[in-house]
Amino acid sequence: MISHDLMAPIMFGGLIIFLLLGYPAAFSLGAVGLFFAFIGIEMGMFQPTFLQALPDRVFGILSNDLLLSIPFFTFMGAILEKCGLAEDMLEGLGQLFGPVRGGLAYAVIIVGAILGAITGTVAASVIAMGLISLPIMLRYGYNPRVATGVIAASGTITQLIPPSLVLIVLADQLGKSVGDMYAGAIGPSIIQVALFCLFIFFLSIFRPQDVPALPPEARPKIDWKLFKKILWGIVPSIALIFLVLGTILMGLATPTEGGAMGSVGALVLAAMNKRLQKTLVWEAMTSTMRINAMVIFILIGSTVFGLTFRGVDGDLWIEELLTGLPGGQIGFLIVVNLFVFFLAFFLDYFEIAFIIIPLLAPVAEKLGIDLIWFGVLLGANMQTSFMHPPFGFALFYLRGVADKTVKSSDIYYGALPWVGLQLILVAIIIFIPETVTYFVDKPTAAFDASGPSVDPLAGVEQNEITVDSSADIERQLRENK
Repeated sequence: MISHDLMAPIMFGGLIIFLLLGYPAAFSLGAVGLFFAFIGIEMGMFQPTFLQALPDRVFGILSNDLLLSIPFFTFMGAILEKCGLAEDMLEGLGQLFGPVRGGLAYAVIIVGAILGAITGTVAASVIAMGLISLPIMLRYGYNPRVATGVIAASGTITQLIPPSLVLIVLADQLGKSVGDMYAGAIGPSIIQVALFCLFIFFLSIFRPQDVPALPPEARPKIDWKLFKKILWGIVPSIALIFLVLGTILMGLATPTEGGAMGSVGALVLAAMNKRLQKTLVWEAMTSTMRINAMVIFILIGSTVFGLTFRGVDGDLWIEELLTGLPGGQIGFLIVVNLFVFFLAFFLDYFEIAFIIIPLLAPVAEKLGIDLIWFGVLLGANMQTSFMHPPFGFALFYLRGVADKTVKSSDIYYGALPWVGLQLILVAIIIFIPETVTYFVDKPTAAFDASGPSVDPLAGVEQNEITVDSSADIERQLRENK
């Protein structure tokens, strides 16, 4: 006989075991949720009426207009991955910065940031830069660990720079505006690019042999032809960034409308580069279909799990567990970030966002933490999931396109300093909340470690998109209890 107090911990532990055994997240979530729902009904711990809400909640997910932006941004990234834009920018900026120590690394970081702002997908950035830049960097004497590390890290910038897919998912799970989430991520994105460039700068001073400048015979003549080549890659990209992000941040378009315009813009850029072909569009559509199906099924599975978990008072168990931590808000933030960091070794960001965020958001809100700031903080933390040796997807992508002469150990060891830089960014966001709140167009306070817990947005009119998100339904279910 299982006691009521142990039901939620056993259910959560069962889910972790299923995921560690390698079962797909969507099916693990749904199966564990239904299994414990039936057990709870038999033992009198779970009301069968809760399951009556399941069809409406699934329909709410499928009719969520906000989630429609995910296939648009995915399609845009898939088109831009193969349209030649990355090649033009990398080649032009690499030649421009070539005479400087670490110049090729600087070019990779800048291009990674630009690709992140127009594609929103890590795979597109890492694969493009790995195919183009890695052979050149190794040819001219770059340390393999530095070369692979900067390429993988620059690709993961995509996860934090709008229009990141993870920010859309976090906004949905937190019940907040995607536009505000994008605005909050601007500051941390700039800081992360600066940290990466600063690391290369220090390497160029203390270990110049690891990041040499191009030899004189390999340096092109810097003239108008070179600048024209660079502008041909950058100007259309800036225009597309404004078309997508500018219209969203200014309130002229919803994220779904911005994604639709971005998809059209990506097709135009592909046509400008003479790469718009039937095979390219078909591959982009196939990739979009797979990613979108994965997201929807994980979200449906997490909804089944979340409904049962709240039905057995798992939300109250999590709340008591986390609100009782020493240190108040700071203690909560430290424990949560450590928890998410270690989960990222085994789960990808979609799984973390759909499973963990709905459990943490109510506790953060009760502690008076601004959910926009909290979402950006966790987004910065979750991007380390792409860099964790040996499970990081960015490392897998890079291993797949790197030459066989590049050792896997070099890729893994090369990622470690960049994971450290990403953790420094997390610490900066925690201790300097203005890095997020400064760009959000309303008065916010991330947290107050010294005074009582007060919601800083209470009574303030929220300029956000109202969506029938799963987080909204979770809160309604809890209130009805």
